[in-house]
Amino acid sequence: MAPFAPSNVLIFGGTGTIGSYITASLLRAQPPPYKTLTLFTSPTSAASKAAQLAKWKAAGLRVVVGDLTSEHDVATAYASGDIDTVVSAVGRGGLQLQIPLLRLAEAAGTVRWFLPSEFGTDIEHNADTSPFEKPHQLKLEVRRYVREEVRRVQVTYVVTGPYFDMWVGLMPGAERAGGFDVEKRRAYVLGDGEGKVGFCTMWDVGKFVVATLRHPEASFGKALKVQSFVVSPNQVVAEFERQTGEKWDVTYTSLDEIRVLEAKAWEQGSPVATGFTLRRIWAKGGTLYEKNDNEVLGLGSDDLDSLEVGVARGLVGAWKSETF
Repeated sequence: MAPFAPSNVLIFGGTGTIGSYITASLLRAQPPPYKTLTLFTSPTSAASKAAQLAKWKAAGLRVVVGDLTSEHDVATAYASGDIDTVVSAVGRGGLQLQIPLLRLAEAAGTVRWFLPSEFGTDIEHNADTSPFEKPHQLKLEVRRYVREEVRRVQVTYVVTGPYFDMWVGLMPGAERAGGFDVEKRRAYVLGDGEGKVGFCTMWDVGKFVVATLRHPEASFGKALKVQSFVVSPNQVVAEFERQTGEKWDVTYTSLDEIRVLEAKAWEQGSPVATGFTLRRIWAKGGTLYEKNDNEVLGLGSDDLDSLEVGVARGLVGAWKSETF
């Protein structure tokens, strides 16, 4: 049997926060790791993001409008484009919808490879604590379904760790969870600031997805841990100070204090509770591995963004100012 190579790729969630970076990166890839690229989007997104979609269509994107919760719409999308590879970039609120997407992919005659929306924290890095972290539950359900029910379709998880572009931003009302206030030249750091974190810039997330599609046989059945760079918060502060030529005011929040704020946020049903938990996980070394999988995908440090590039983007608005 000839080695598998993606031919017709379908992306879900491709106009979302991280999905936009993935879609744009796939369209820009030269040569592209596919023959056709199709975006499945809702009627609401098709209307509200018409200008962006028109730009992408001009670059070769095929757009299918449908309801992600409709099995008919999803099955039709799989069949109508002879889809063999699926990339899911659905947001946190829609992670559970990936189970029917996987079930329908397993039933489809053409789909052979599925990349779930795992971009972010490695949910199985620490077996003693990861299964009990509240933000991990839906992704753990998806992995459990894959292990127990998916037999024909190959599955690959692209685990990127925190998006540096978002990590440098502040959560309104939860500044003590960490981040950088560019206008006030103020930084909020967890712990003593020396614990290193493995980051991925949002453009590099797209680059890693492209590289994954270029290396199917090396990626099948794996949770690929990929990173742009590994640095400490204090190193990030120093880079902001270097690029601005100013000394920044730094506030340190102990991990014990973060746990208290985190518990209170969950108790109150606050939307920032997830952010508190994830930032605590990262600060405690939840993104540090013996080795990452960058080389498996053929990417070295020269191919990826640096801390300097990430901070420069942070100074001009990071992901909130991005255009595609």
